[in-house]
Amino acid sequence: QVQLVESGGGLVQPGGSLRLSCAASGFTLDYLPIGWVRQVPGKEREGVSCISSSDGRTYYSDSVKGRFTISSDNAKNTVYLQMNNLKPEDTAVYYCATRDQFCRSSPPEPRYDYWGQGTQVTVSS
Repeated sequence: QVQLVESGGGLVQPGGSLRLSCAASGFTLDYLPIGWVRQVPGKEREGVSCISSSDGRTYYSDSVKGRFTISSDNAKNTVYLQMNNLKPEDTAVYYCATRDQFCRSSPPEPRYDYWGQGTQVTVSS
């Protein structure tokens, strides 16, 4: 069965960095894409990033482009989201997710079929 487990969230000051991990099981990363989605209470889900299963291409929302980097380690079946120069508006619960579709490039897709439980990222001074 498809399972996704996020980790790496926490409290960081503005300008700081965090690295989120998404450990996938039930499939390999060359079979299904992985997206990162964040949600703030009272706001719609925002697709942050996606990494393609077919060619490894990566996609980002305008709000994080240049600051966040998605990558994969196929040997570990794990996807990472390196978040640099964090801003208070990045505060959210971050989910990794997948579905049997290609990544949507612009903006990244916020709707998926399988979700992790999420990891809290709080950016505050």
